[in-house]
Amino acid sequence: MSAKREIAERRGREGEAQAAQWLAAQGWIILGERVKTSLGEIDLIAARQGIVAFVEVKWRRHPGNLAEAIDERRLARVAAAVEIVAHEYATGGEDIRIDVILLAPGTKPRHIENAWMP
Repeated sequence: MSAKREIAERRGREGEAQAAQWLAAQGWIILGERVKTSLGEIDLIAARQGIVAFVEVKWRRHPGNLAEAIDERRLARVAAAVEIVAHEYATGGEDIRIDVILLAPGTKPRHIENAWMP
């Protein structure tokens, strides 16, 4: 792995940890982190009040780049991964959804609920 890729990987992990802490402070219970499936990885899985959210976390160095951080192709990949594991996490009839958390230095986390609606 290149040094540049290693730095990006480390920043991504730090962003995921920050997002998990932020969600926990909002009353969410973190059920899973970096859940790998054959179709991709789910950054965070969190539950609160009858909802299980599968969360894609995007961190960018500059807030202006957050608008391009997530697109339909990326969300479709997350949705495919969610289909594989949703039954393992939503075991009590909870609603499931795919959320996105956007992070950048000097900004509050931006939580986009129900970001994927095919």
